[in-house]
Parts: sequence; C-alpha cells; structure tokens
Amino acid sequence: MGMNKAARAEWWESLPAGIRDEIDGYILQDSLLGAVRVIVAVGLVPHDIGVGTAQLIANDRYLHYGDRIAREPESPLDLEALAYRAAGCAGRVVAIEAIWDGDTVHDWFVRLLAITTGPAGEAHMATVYWSTAKRYLGEDEDCRPRHPVAVAAERAGLALAAHLSVPFHFASPDTPDDEAPRWQS
Repeated sequence: MGMNKAARAEWWESLPAGIRDEIDGYILQDSLLGAVRVIVAVGLVPHDIGVGTAQLIANDRYLHYGDRIAREPESPLDLEALAYRAAGCAGRVVAIEAIWDGDTVHDWFVRLLAITTGPAGEAHMATVYWSTAKRYLGEDEDCRPRHPVAVAAERAGLALAAHLSVPFHFASPDTPDDEAPRWQS
C-alpha cells in the first residue's frame, strides 16, 4: 500500500526534527540508500512504510533540495581524459571492455574498464550513467532502440581502444546483461 504525496508530506512533518535532519543529511550527500534505510527503520512499525514508499519519500526530499544536492561527479568520456587514465594503469593495457551493471538508484549503467597484463587486472576508466550518456551524446541524439548508456560507452570505448591500438569488447551492446561473457585474452 503506497502513500499519496499529501500523506507522505504529513508523515514527514510528524517526524522529530532530528530524524528529518538525519534523512536530509543523506539526501544532501546524494545517498539515496542511506536515506531509505532510515525511513524504513523509523516508519516500518507504526506506519508500515516499506522500501517502495520510502523511495517515494526520499524522492520528495530530492525534489525539495534540487540543485543543492552534492551529486557524485560524472566520469569524463572524452578521449583525452580516458587516454590519460589509461596511461596511469599498472601494467600494459591489452583491451578496453564495457560491462553492464545496475542498481536501484541509477537503473542500468555501463562501466568502461582497461584490461591489463603485467600485472593482470582491470582498471576503472569511467562509469556511464544515463545523465553521463546524455551529456556526452547531446540531449537531442536519439539512440533508439539501443540504450543511450550503451551507445555512449561503445563510442568512448571504441575511441580509446583505437587510440591505444587494442581490442574493444562489449558482449551485450544491445541489451542490458550484467552476466554477459567477459573479455578473454
């Protein structure tokens, strides 16, 4: 059972100021999960507030604060920045890989990785969220039927791989799949 906006506002106002400050502290730090955890903890017993309603309440607070929220900085996707990151990798870069990931805050996103040898490993190059993709591609670019994060990650990853003269691997560019096969050297 979900609460409508008026009921959520009434519930919010009924909270002690200290609890409201704690939740708002998480919101202002862009920590949705921290805020939701507190909302569920204080609202579960008397009001039966589950995760879904807690997310709506947290979203109300996000809307309230708007641009005052300290958002996590977005990864640069320009070739110069990615090449600079790749140059700092421990070991020799042997491939650039794009892999799907996702969470309840960002939905699907793509991580760009540099696969290295000597030592073998992977280094984070960029995380491509929806907002990152739109900034990189431009607001007006229509990527349909593909997901914009896949299009942006593929473009940036291909450019970096070409610059480094290494292969680019994206096992599932058309469909989000966080279990797609990984790069094999």
